[in-house]
Amino acid sequence: MFDTLSDRLAATFKNLRGKGRLSEADIDATAREIRIALLEADVALPVVRAFIRQVKERATGAEVSQALNPAQQVIKIVNEELIGILGGETRRLRFAKTAPTVIMLAGLQGAGKTTLAGKLGLWLKGQGHSPLLVACDLQRPNAVTQLGVVAERAGVAFYGPQPGNGVGDPVQVAKDSIEYARTKMFDVVIVDTAGRLGIDQELMQQAADIRDAVSPDEVLFVVDAMIGQDAVNTAEAFRDGVGFDGVVLSKLDGDARGGAALSIAHVTGRQIMFASNGEKLDEFDAFHPDRMASRILGMGDMLSLIEKAEQTFSQEEAAKMASKLASKKGQEFTLDDFLAQMEQVRKMGSISKLLGMLPGMAQMKEQINNIDERDVDRTAAIIKSMTPGERQDPTIINGSRRARIAKGSGSEVSAVKGLVERFFEARKMMSRMAQGGGMPGMPGMPGMGGGPGRQKKQIKQAKGKRKSGNPMKRKAEEQAEQARREQAQQGGAFGLPAAGQGPGDFELPDEFKKFMG
Repeated sequence: MFDTLSDRLAATFKNLRGKGRLSEADIDATAREIRIALLEADVALPVVRAFIRQVKERATGAEVSQALNPAQQVIKIVNEELIGILGGETRRLRFAKTAPTVIMLAGLQGAGKTTLAGKLGLWLKGQGHSPLLVACDLQRPNAVTQLGVVAERAGVAFYGPQPGNGVGDPVQVAKDSIEYARTKMFDVVIVDTAGRLGIDQELMQQAADIRDAVSPDEVLFVVDAMIGQDAVNTAEAFRDGVGFDGVVLSKLDGDARGGAALSIAHVTGRQIMFASNGEKLDEFDAFHPDRMASRILGMGDMLSLIEKAEQTFSQEEAAKMASKLASKKGQEFTLDDFLAQMEQVRKMGSISKLLGMLPGMAQMKEQINNIDERDVDRTAAIIKSMTPGERQDPTIINGSRRARIAKGSGSEVSAVKGLVERFFEARKMMSRMAQGGGMPGMPGMPGMGGGPGRQKKQIKQAKGKRKSGNPMKRKAEEQAEQARREQAQQGGAFGLPAAGQGPGDFELPDEFKKFMG
């Protein structure tokens, strides 16, 4: 969603690199480019004005003039101001001292409240809570049924006593759900309320009545990040009519300009707490302003990547794999282990999204977007078509075995051969890294492999033999050279003994001795 904004900001900062000192004209030009980038990204005009004013004030002060690298300092200022626009510090959920904690979801119809209720329930379940989803959207057709299906997929409890489709009292359902949660020992209640296609008095009144009935600990406003400037207007209307404590951004994986979503925290004074960036229930996480600003500026998001890895990989399994790779040339690391690691990575989410979290990957955006996620499935199919013996020792895979594996996995023989070759190369590289040797094939680089004996000495080009300036000495050298030539002509070709030489006088060169053993 923020790709266009990221590209424009990257181009702006590129023009600053290499300058030892920034003039007032440079700062004005940079501020103008940043202003255009933000406006094109649909960021609200008051937010843009405040942002540019802060950046210019800090950029023209001593903060930049005393910096060793002014361009980097400007990037740092923009990063900090972006964090400020997005809400500053990460805002956490407030839990009630006495269970259950009540979380009420509000927003327009189509913003994704029902799906987000399931995502929030799954996220809370992963945090060790026992959530209950409550269906209080009794107007939209099949809204109750949809929430029940979402709850089942998320593996959390569901409460929907009324059929919906215009039947039932949502305020009474919300009241009864609190007592039901206390009886069944649920510590979090997530109330899914009705929405409308636009702001109207009936919607506001119903949301306010539910709020008064259950006294929620948190009221979360769910906003579709793709609806543009209207997101800010809707947020202000809900803040004034019902009131909310935090914002949840949905559909962040869209390709619309998402600048309006960046404006909400600044305009409403309520922080963004969660973000949904996909259709799957696990594509949802707490919103971190500093990490989002880092992504927008193309710096990656290593902390989120590490958190995903910690949730997916166990310490024991990681240590086991590391010991296998640290063995002699990684021989203990088999295709079974490779397949297991690949499946663990898939559990972390889309490979293209994971690569996008790495610093510097913004420059390879097109290549990342062209990654075919199905390649992982094809690789898994090839490995699963092998026998246990072939997975343990891929060196036994010959032509007939490759043909059988290709037929069993529905792939080409060349694909099987390529996979095995890449596995050997990857195992060799990972083994070197596990043993502390760094990346192979890069001798002489600190921490990047190429230990003693790896780096070949540069062979200096031999210069032609210089002749002496003394005529007598030069004549003696020429006579000695002529004698050597005559002696060489008496021998056979390729250094073999001449006709007059005995076999005992001949010796193979050292290279041939080594080759012949």
